[in-house]
Amino acid sequence: MPPRQIVAELDRYIVGQEAAKRAIAIAVRNRWRRAQAAEPIRDEITPSNIILIGPTGVGKTEIARRLARLAGAPFVKVEASKFTEVGYVGRDVEGMVRDLVDAAVNLVRTEREDEIYPQAEAAADEKLLDLLLPAGPPPGATAPGRKEEEAPAPDEESRTRSRDKLKAMLTEGKLDEREVEIEVTPQGYPPVDMMQPPQGMEGTDFNFTEWLQQMMPKGKKRRSVRVPEARRILLDEELKRLVDMDDVVNEALDRTENHGIIFIDEIDKIAGERATGGPDVSREGVQRDLLPIVEGSTVQTRYGYVRTDHVLFIAAGAFHVSKPSDLIPELQG
Repeated sequence: MPPRQIVAELDRYIVGQEAAKRAIAIAVRNRWRRAQAAEPIRDEITPSNIILIGPTGVGKTEIARRLARLAGAPFVKVEASKFTEVGYVGRDVEGMVRDLVDAAVNLVRTEREDEIYPQAEAAADEKLLDLLLPAGPPPGATAPGRKEEEAPAPDEESRTRSRDKLKAMLTEGKLDEREVEIEVTPQGYPPVDMMQPPQGMEGTDFNFTEWLQQMMPKGKKRRSVRVPEARRILLDEELKRLVDMDDVVNEALDRTENHGIIFIDEIDKIAGERATGGPDVSREGVQRDLLPIVEGSTVQTRYGYVRTDHVLFIAAGAFHVSKPSDLIPELQG
């Protein structure tokens, strides 16, 4: 979308704030323009990061929410006050980049699923019809005590008619009350106290819950469910089977690095005078950790390494107690 169109869309929800909306629109449009540039100069075009300053309720966060829908790009909103300096209990700032990659993977996977949804839906319906109308004996099969030449030929035409009739009833929802037996993989839910990462791994990209579930046995069990539930389960299985997750991850990492947007709210909460009674782990410490990510660095995620050189950062804060100049000079720049 060109900047005028982005501003027009934001005008539907946010009153005033023309300068902010214009700056946001141009910054988002520049991401697309960079993608059209020649390869040799593409890396030289860095994003123009933005800081929004204004009292509570003027629309800073609302701009972020609406922008997420308009951008069509990986987007994540975080609150600066939730982070602490690396080495202390709490979230480290690299977590925002990991969240952005997760958002990108979900975005790309959803797009891929939308593309193949009709194909997956048709395959799920066929499997459901197989459950509703079990296959007869295979051609050439003989009953016990009966000679092979006496085996009756299966009535394929009658079976096809029955299947077509069932399919029509399934489409019209007339079979919703029927139950079928289906094989499902039970979802493991470890207890809450087991879901915490081991000591010393809070700041790493180590998903303890995911690792624990991978270690658990994955035996399938049979359940009797109604037709709509069975259709949903089979559709999910078909979508997982048809979507190539390696391709999704590669595309997601590329979009994160070249089109990702991180909105840092409440940045004024980490600005202010230096602490005099000890380490200031939630203010200046967070700013020092945030600086290399905004300037451009490489962050390890569960899907691979991600460079933040071309991620667009938009910060917002009320600054009613502190002022922008209270941020460390490098972060201001």
